Amino acid sequence: MQEFTDRQIEIMEAATNRISKYGIQNLTIKTLAEDIGLSEPALYRHFKSKNEILLSLLEYFKTEMKNRIQSISFKPTDTTADELRSIFNSQLQTFTNKPAIVSVIFAESIFHFDESLSNKVAEIMNMMQEYVKANITKGQEKGQYNKLIGASTLTTIIIGGMRMTVLKWKLSGHKSNLVKDGKTVLDGMLKMIEKN
Repeated sequence: MQEFTDRQIEIMEAATNRISKYGIQNLTIKTLAEDIGLSEPALYRHFKSKNEILLSLLEYFKTEMKNRIQSISFKPTDTTADELRSIFNSQLQTFTNKPAIVSVIFAESIFHFDESLSNKVAEIMNMMQEYVKANITKGQEKGQYNKLIGASTLTTIIIGGMRMTVLKWKLSGHKSNLVKDGKTVLDGMLKMIEKN
């Protein structure tokens, strides 16, 4: 796991703010250096390039996401579906608090020219898929979810539905309530798979 200096974290936060305000295409070393009152050469001492900043930002989010999801405390009375709701609620709450991270994760149209960035986004998506698939498998084994559809396919359906919800929120300029909309979509999907 990569350790970041305080200055690197400050630069990543500034990059996140700039992406939030002006979009990922307006992130340059020049504007970023101006944002935090550093010279460009000083900024280059912390990161070699704009891509390295984006890569670090994704790595930072991935580590944060893993720690956050693993530290969710479930109640003994929680059903498998309740656990899945908690995982997605945590994720959507984070997106609401830091909308720029969504812009970075959803920028794969820009990233397809850069394999390292594409791979990092894929790692984040795979991690989320693993959490969801583990939940589905557990729910099916406990008899709380039906087994009409395999765990892998259900995982794709759920993540696809949630991704669409996040994308709609992003395109609305973050005007809709992501946590509420995500809960509605997830509840709808859970209704289809939960055994009564």
